[in-house]
Amino acid sequence: MSNEINKKTPNTEVDSLQNVKENTSSESLLDFDDDDPLGATSVSKKSLVIFFMIDTSGSMKGKKMGELNTVMEELIPEIRRVGEADTDVKIAVLTFSTDVKWMYSAPVSIEEFEWTRLNASGVTSMGAAFSELSARMSRNSFLSSPSLSFAPVIFLMTDGYPSDDYKKGLKSLQSNSWYKFGLKAALGIGSEANDDMLAEFTGSKDTVVHAYTGGQLAQMIKVVAVTASQIGSKSMTLSDETNKELSEADVYASKQKLLGQQIQDLVGKDDSNDVSFDTGW
Repeated sequence: MSNEINKKTPNTEVDSLQNVKENTSSESLLDFDDDDPLGATSVSKKSLVIFFMIDTSGSMKGKKMGELNTVMEELIPEIRRVGEADTDVKIAVLTFSTDVKWMYSAPVSIEEFEWTRLNASGVTSMGAAFSELSARMSRNSFLSSPSLSFAPVIFLMTDGYPSDDYKKGLKSLQSNSWYKFGLKAALGIGSEANDDMLAEFTGSKDTVVHAYTGGQLAQMIKVVAVTASQIGSKSMTLSDETNKELSEADVYASKQKLLGQQIQDLVGKDDSNDVSFDTGW
């Protein structure tokens, strides 16, 4: 796979739900390594990595992959507007079919990222993709940053059921602290995608959406990716209504809940005249 990349200890930052959409000034950051929370510190620049996990198996061939490539090309300029002035947003794309591959050998700054159009073939090695993501979300690899970091955004897109042991890969991923505190969302594409399985990945049905047409696919990729990036790049204060400090778990739960609420509020019904993926192309 990709070359190893040096990395510092991961960190997360938090803001009250009431202020999640507001810009915030320099604050304390909650610093944690790959296993345990550590002491707080502050920096002038924070990093946010957005991971896209994309199914490129043979069942994605044709209209599904064509629509996905087009919307991802359109999405990148929108993500460039996400985050505060002191946030360094980076993109990492992991594709999985018979083989698991990274689009680039390391996360790329959103200002420099260029989408490479994907092709579809092979089977759905989702379990292998989960294991690979877990291996790269470590201090010695993809989440290396010269500054403290927000927990990552992880967005899974697939049109079918895994052809390998996805539960084994997911178990490995669930032991990773970056995954535990990251914002997770999933998109099922077409009638064969299993929303219950995707909810195992995200931890909540509210952060799973489904697309049956090209129009829905475009809408939902943009809604989920932009919303998750906005929430992931915002800070939260270290107190709630009771003036008690929020733990890392509380912060994660609040952000993940907010993501589910906003996704469900923003995702609407698509034009009924749009042709379903399952009618053929």
